[in-house]
Amino acid sequence: MLHRHPVLSIITLAYIVFVGLVTLTPAPFDSNVNGTIARVLRLFARHELTEWITYSRLEFMANIGMFVPIGLFLVLLFGRRFWWVGIAFGVAFTLFIEGFQGVVLSATRYSTVSDIVANSAGAVLGVGLGLIVTAGSARRARDRKATRDRLRTAA
Repeated sequence: MLHRHPVLSIITLAYIVFVGLVTLTPAPFDSNVNGTIARVLRLFARHELTEWITYSRLEFMANIGMFVPIGLFLVLLFGRRFWWVGIAFGVAFTLFIEGFQGVVLSATRYSTVSDIVANSAGAVLGVGLGLIVTAGSARRARDRKATRDRLRTAA
């Protein structure tokens, strides 16, 4: 795949490394921005319309959002036929991350089932988005193939 889509391959790899840096280092990513997050959550808590936004919900949504690009990039990289690679990699990667956090980084990180669910859901959503984005090109490819087949049989 690298030779067919070199830029997308590099972007995908860079994003996976970014997720690794965010999740596999001893200090949680939000430790540096915790004050900002707390201020924003206090602001949300003051308003009836947004009081449902809690830290755990925000973290859950962020975990989903962090894995959407992984599913999307892998569908774009491997193609619609191998859509399952995005889900398989997303689930395997999150299991690795949570296992590593639970065993190696247990002093500063928490390994949770909700993170596995959120990350896996993000990968699934990313794959779905990738399938939607590539639907038009897949239809055009089928149409071209059907036209070629008709021309061959007519000749």
